[in-house]
Amino acid sequence: MTTTATGPAPGRVAVVDTLAGFAAGLEDERRAGRTVGVVLTMGALHRGHAALVRRAAAECDVVAVTDFVNPTQFAEVADLTEYPRTLGADVEVAGAAGASVVFAPGVEEVYPGWPDPPATTVSVRGLADRWEGVSRPGHFDGMATVVVKLLSAAGRCRTYFGEKDFQQLAIVRRATADLSLPVEVVGCATVREDDGLALSSRNVRLAPDDRAAAGVLHRALRAGAASLTAGGDRPAVEGAMVRTVAGEPLVALDYAALVDARSLEPADDLAAGGPLRLLIAATVGPVRLIDNLDPREAR
Repeated sequence: MTTTATGPAPGRVAVVDTLAGFAAGLEDERRAGRTVGVVLTMGALHRGHAALVRRAAAECDVVAVTDFVNPTQFAEVADLTEYPRTLGADVEVAGAAGASVVFAPGVEEVYPGWPDPPATTVSVRGLADRWEGVSRPGHFDGMATVVVKLLSAAGRCRTYFGEKDFQQLAIVRRATADLSLPVEVVGCATVREDDGLALSSRNVRLAPDDRAAAGVLHRALRAGAASLTAGGDRPAVEGAMVRTVAGEPLVALDYAALVDARSLEPADDLAAGGPLRLLIAATVGPVRLIDNLDPREAR
């Protein structure tokens, strides 16, 4: 079924709730000679999502936003239950940023037979086995499965992902390449608050004191980058991040790592000169937050 909703700009947004309708609508656009951009989200859209949509709208003729809270990537029922669902506001944000389609299916539309989980899943070995994959078992299989399913329905397109979820971006790139999906994956810079905190739908769950403390994640990444610039090896760089977080008692660090940006393996051979990434994850109050930084950005 397709309905329409009025966003503040550029106008009317088609809200689609079936995979068949989503696929057919985008195929009609391509047949008319228009290029398609797709932004996959779990709703609760914020300025970071809007930036992805604007980038897609600048580079594509038609932009579709998916708005689906994917249950298979949540390990805790409470996390899934508490995740914000704001479809009406999401349609307005998407429309204002340049989207003309919002795909908002129910769970059974994406996973027929739910609550039985799908028998077929997508697992990206290596990239998904570390960092968030250790702390959140099954998360990346759930994410990769729904991404492949949604992009398969979308068809030939460019799809835009924020670099804030850097491990996710790496996994999506590998999965789409390995499965020969006709998509180009575009990574977009992280959008941040004034204190450096990466925008996330989870941030709304932070109490005021926790929100103030959360800025330490970005400060830790910058401390790691400064250590690397000063000639530090991996233990020194990671130590600088750990010490920075240790100064904030409201934040419980999970990991702080310097990795090869391609393999996500610990970057022990800095002389090789390959691209690097600083990764960090921590719990602030009840909320798990992640962030990352290209060390070159801090220079």
